[in-house]
Amino acid sequence: MTPLRGLYAITPDSLARVEDALGSGALCALQYRAKDADAGTRRRDAERLLARCRAYGVPLIVNDDLELALAIGADGVHLGRDDGDVSRARAQLPGRVLGVSCYDRPELAERAVAAGADYVAFGSVFPSRTKPGAVRAPLELFARDYGAPKVAIGGITLENARQVIAAGADGVAVITDLFDAPDVAARARQYRRLFEHEPA
Repeated sequence: MTPLRGLYAITPDSLARVEDALGSGALCALQYRAKDADAGTRRRDAERLLARCRAYGVPLIVNDDLELALAIGADGVHLGRDDGDVSRARAQLPGRVLGVSCYDRPELAERAVAAGADYVAFGSVFPSRTKPGAVRAPLELFARDYGAPKVAIGGITLENARQVIAAGADGVAVITDLFDAPDVAARARQYRRLFEHEPA
């Protein structure tokens, strides 16, 4: 697996602008997240996204659904608190990416990595429109070494991403600030430059 570093895009409810993000050349991964879609829609959308991700060389990670990830041959899965056992998922995903949400709890990150997680995600780092009631994760969490890349999620914008990266985050997971931008590809490249230590 390529080390996860940079802009980790998460799909919004509408997939209309996802191609723009993929075409930017700035994504380290794309996560398919569709909490409210039915199983048939999720399968169709995930298969289409996988084809586009393959065309651009971007790993596709499926959120919260190990069975769907396995069924379509996705590059990995991201598991939350109630999405199944990490060790079981690791056994079923040899050679593929396994990410785990750890909220504001470093001990969850340590357990996840011990069970085979390839990266851990903390958040919500900032207030988030997507998950307004989410627990807040302090920046201090990113200073620790868990033995795997650390991804920040929740309320990330181009302006506050610098703080998170400076605190030690290897990746930033973004939905709204990326896909609501007037030019999605340009915004994605601005995020990439943050990781290249260039002015955005």
